[in-house]
Amino acid sequence: MNSPRHHESPAPLQAWLLVAVSFVALSVTMSTRASLGLVMPVWADAFGWSRGFMSSGSALALILVAALSPIAGNLVDRHGPRPLITGGLVAVGLGMAVVSVMDQPWMFLLGFSGLAAIGFGTVANHVVSTAVSLVFERGRGLAVGIATAGSTAGQLLVIPALALLLSHVGWRACFAALAIAALVLAPVAWLLTQPAAAKSRPATEPLRYRLTVLATSPVFHALFWSFAICGFTTTGVIETHLLPYTVTCGYPPLAGAEAYGLLSAFNMIGMVTAGWLTDRWHRPRLLATIYAVRGLSFILLLFIGQDATLLVLFAVLFGLFDFSTVPVTASLVASRLGLPIMGLAMGLIAAGHALGAATGAFLGGWLFDLFARYDWVWLASTGLALSAAVLALTITETRGRNDLPLPS
Repeated sequence: MNSPRHHESPAPLQAWLLVAVSFVALSVTMSTRASLGLVMPVWADAFGWSRGFMSSGSALALILVAALSPIAGNLVDRHGPRPLITGGLVAVGLGMAVVSVMDQPWMFLLGFSGLAAIGFGTVANHVVSTAVSLVFERGRGLAVGIATAGSTAGQLLVIPALALLLSHVGWRACFAALAIAALVLAPVAWLLTQPAAAKSRPATEPLRYRLTVLATSPVFHALFWSFAICGFTTTGVIETHLLPYTVTCGYPPLAGAEAYGLLSAFNMIGMVTAGWLTDRWHRPRLLATIYAVRGLSFILLLFIGQDATLLVLFAVLFGLFDFSTVPVTASLVASRLGLPIMGLAMGLIAAGHALGAATGAFLGGWLFDLFARYDWVWLASTGLALSAAVLALTITETRGRNDLPLPS
């Protein structure tokens, strides 16, 4: 605590190496989580497992992620991000090792829904954004945007590579490769997260006190509920229901998949751009703009029909304003709620995102079963996203319009 190095800013190279390893770590963990969709048909043929059982395993993993998010956030405040990112990669590696040799349902639940899910909940956007925020003062938004862009890069880059590997050497080799990648990356993460570990300041206040501070903070509530809506309108309805919707509109599965791939590509662009803008613009207005444009983009889905141009336009527009909320939200948490409590705050906000996503996924299916169409899903998403924009505007900016972030 009293060492002079504790207050020194790390060298720029150290800080950007942390961004790089965070990007790669998120790419590995998020692509591992998304890999289940690739192998469901293969496992159904190999083991006779139902889609319901495998989907339940995925849902169980997401529930564990939601439960772990605030715990991981609290641990970041107490011990820094180093053990969480490293330990999470080890958990993912061990989980995928179990999956690569499994031949029983319990092994799938242990490997994917248990061990790997621990890694999904600890090598996550809220932990990475806290780690990066600890070592950046100026340019924090851009750094967080680049680091957390790894969460979508995995779906864009790693998943196609896994699909190619699956077709040539089989699913066991795919999961063995994921296990090796995670386990090899773990010691690298331990070394390169050292700057954030040195910069972290352990929270000395009791957990109950810090929770009370957040519960009574209007800024926290605005960010929490807007991010819950973020989960509803992204992971909940788009990741779950966009592809089925394109099929109901008469598009072949490949066209829907290509549109989703385009969305993922612009997702990365949107996250990095939003991070850059976070350092330069009025952040609450920027966040409100992201939510508002995202909400209005849902209107395009009402008219895509057989017009492929509108589908492409939606993919580009929604992609730009999809995960771009992450760097702006993280920047506001860091400056308005404080770095010493950022991990807990981001963990709770991430849990809200997961619960919003679960609600969106369920409600989207329920409304489709009720009306045999998705129109009400898109209209509800528009209204909710615009509500999130209003919530963002209730937050007061604490820096000048053209100022870079002040040291925390």
